[in-house]
Amino acid sequence: MALLRDGQVVRDTYTVERLLGAGAFAEVYRVRHRYLRKRQAMKVFRQAGMSTEQVHDALGEAMLLSGIAHPNIVRVFEANTVETSGGVHAYFTMEYVAGGTLHDFWRSQGEGYVPVPTAVDVIRQAARGLAVAHQESPPIVHRDITPQNILVGYDGAGLRVRVSDFGLARKVSALTLLASSQGSIAFMAPETLLHPHLSSMPADVWSLGVVFYLLLTDQVPYPQRGAGDPVAASWHRSALVPPSEVRHAVDPVLDGIVARALSFDMAKRYPSAAQLLTELEAWRPDTPAAARRPLREPVPAEEIAAGKQTFGRASPGGQAPPERRALPADQRALPADRAAADGQAAAERLAARAVAAAAAGRYGHAADLMEEACAAWPDLREQHASRIRLWRRGVAR
Repeated sequence: MALLRDGQVVRDTYTVERLLGAGAFAEVYRVRHRYLRKRQAMKVFRQAGMSTEQVHDALGEAMLLSGIAHPNIVRVFEANTVETSGGVHAYFTMEYVAGGTLHDFWRSQGEGYVPVPTAVDVIRQAARGLAVAHQESPPIVHRDITPQNILVGYDGAGLRVRVSDFGLARKVSALTLLASSQGSIAFMAPETLLHPHLSSMPADVWSLGVVFYLLLTDQVPYPQRGAGDPVAASWHRSALVPPSEVRHAVDPVLDGIVARALSFDMAKRYPSAAQLLTELEAWRPDTPAAARRPLREPVPAEEIAAGKQTFGRASPGGQAPPERRALPADQRALPADRAAADGQAAAERLAARAVAAAAAGRYGHAADLMEEACAAWPDLREQHASRIRLWRRGVAR
């Protein structure tokens, strides 16, 4: 049972619109500020009856993020507690990104790859946000960089990426520059699998490198490490297949950047996101085709599509990918094609509402609705992405 209900008013300020997702430790809702008339996301922690110290710990993510103002890190607005029938729960509000997660964006490419310049831009923006956290004193280590914890939406300038869910982040020791490790095994650095206390800035770089490899190739770099327990995963030290051997459009410069980010030797990896960012900023999509490596082995289109439907899980407290959200009881028995048709129809209704809102001059609301439609049914993204960008600038198409 959800902690909050649709239409509920929290602290005479926020009206709950709907549940966005739920994890082991928290639920995330879309809410509307009753006075500012702006949508926000509210993260409510499941544990009830917290002591003052427990509330302080639960809101650690909000306190970390509130001190960092950067366009590539999710903004936090307010932290407080809410009383429910089950007790008092801590919550905080943050900016709402209608487009959803990078996992949603990646799936929206269907059987095709994310364009290489777009993949670089996404990782470049994520690295900008992470670099700011790493440059704090002492540094802030995220510890759970995955496609579910990177949000992708549009602003007036185009695609904007925000690093979110710093729920596992902690300020690292000023002496050891290390922190205890948690996270998703497929994205965890090798040194953290057996030694959780070794989470560090280079470990964050590894995780971002895995995400980069995934965007470039539609594969994780070491698939055998993604299954099983951390001990078993830690034994896999196979050679990295360069992205260009999977996808011809990737050039040798990106091969080198990915290889350094995914070095098993932590000392050879980029020491922080700032150094990774420097090389990404210098990259230009102009490497001659003759200098690029040939395909090692083509990936069947049906295999790409199947992988995009099944890969990835939400992290604790994060928003679950749309395909993993629980269906209402009366829909669970529907055949897959019927459920898909219903999902497409619902998304198209959202898109129609977005067009109507834009016609009425409500461009911000129209853009939110269209991004939600694209997240719910990714095939709409290619058709409507340019329209969303115009609406974010307050321009009618």
